[in-house]
Amino acid sequence: MARKRKVYAPFSLTSEAGVAQTPVEGYIDVDQQIYPTVNTGTVNENGTWAGVKSDDEDFIGFTKFEAVASSGTFLGPDTNNHPKIDMTGFTDLQIAIKSSRSDTIHIDAVFGPDTESFANLTPIAAAAPIRIITTSRTPDETFDDALDDASELLVADAWVVFTILGRVKGQKNLQIKMTNNAGDPTNFEFAYRRLV
Repeated sequence: MARKRKVYAPFSLTSEAGVAQTPVEGYIDVDQQIYPTVNTGTVNENGTWAGVKSDDEDFIGFTKFEAVASSGTFLGPDTNNHPKIDMTGFTDLQIAIKSSRSDTIHIDAVFGPDTESFANLTPIAAAAPIRIITTSRTPDETFDDALDDASELLVADAWVVFTILGRVKGQKNLQIKMTNNAGDPTNFEFAYRRLV
């Protein structure tokens, strides 16, 4: 959008035109242009383009696990397109679990497959617990599991969403390990959504 406006100037129009007299103060016409901008990212200190992250719009990494035995474990996601969760640039994580039974499940955050690298490290200790120290720690605090929830209730044939705030931030090769606490074989579905 273009428009003209009057702007105060500490010099007169005659001095601007090159006339020898030097009276002070005056107003001049100034073209004002307004252009919209969109910030889609930056070039970082390594010269690499880094786009601006945004939340995943929908849940992704859908994985089905059929007839998981009592005390049986499974890792999600586990698909060709989503063999792991990459939290680079993301802070929080939502996981969704659907069960064929109303029962409880044990949930852990672990390293993903050893076929996937963690930055430039390969192989990584697959399915090993991710250990962290929180920023609010005391000086003698030791590492804790990023996520180790022994018993969360699921509802039969409905998605239950769990939100993990900050504890898996920046993890490049992450999977969620789930253990069936039910006494009988159960069918499960898993999906995830990353949040900035």
